[in-house]
Amino acid sequence: MKLRIAVYPGSFDPFTYGHLDIIDRAAQIFDQVIVAVSVNSGKNPLFTIEERVAMIAKECTHLKNVEVDCFYGLLVDFACQKKARVIIRGLRAVSDFEYEFQMALTNRKLNPNLDTIFLVSQPKYSFLSSSIVKEIASLGGNVTGFVSPGVAAWLSAKFTNKKPEV
Repeated sequence: MKLRIAVYPGSFDPFTYGHLDIIDRAAQIFDQVIVAVSVNSGKNPLFTIEERVAMIAKECTHLKNVEVDCFYGLLVDFACQKKARVIIRGLRAVSDFEYEFQMALTNRKLNPNLDTIFLVSQPKYSFLSSSIVKEIASLGGNVTGFVSPGVAAWLSAKFTNKKPEV
C-alpha cells in the first residue's frame, strides 16, 4: 500500500544524481511526490528558481507521479497547501542527521500532522553535494557521474555564459 502525498524540498542548485535517486525511491513509496524547489534567502543560487524547476521537471519526466513546484516561506505551509502529510529528506552521512533531525522536530512542532521520513543515500552518492558539483564545474572539471548530461549542459552554459540546449 502506498502512502498519499509527500514533499521533497531542497534548493537543488544544481540537481544531482543523488537527488534523482531519492525521488525515484520516494516515487515507489508514495502516490504523489512533489519536488519543492525552495527560495532560500541565505543562499546565493547559481540557477534561478525557474531554471531549477525546468531542470528537475526534465529529469523526472519518466516518473508520472512526480511534480515539480517552487515555494517561498515555510515548508510546513507549502506542505499543508499541497495536502501532503510527509516530508522526504535524504541523508548522505551521519553529519547530515543532526541538522535534519532538528528541522524535522521543528516542522513537527509547527504542524503536528506532518511527518518526516529520511531516505538514506546510496553509498555511491553519499559524498555528493550540489556545492561540490558547482565547484568542479566552475573550475572546468568533468561532472559526468554526478549529474545528468542535461544538467551538465546547464552548468557548462552558466560557466561559459552560453544558453543551454534543453
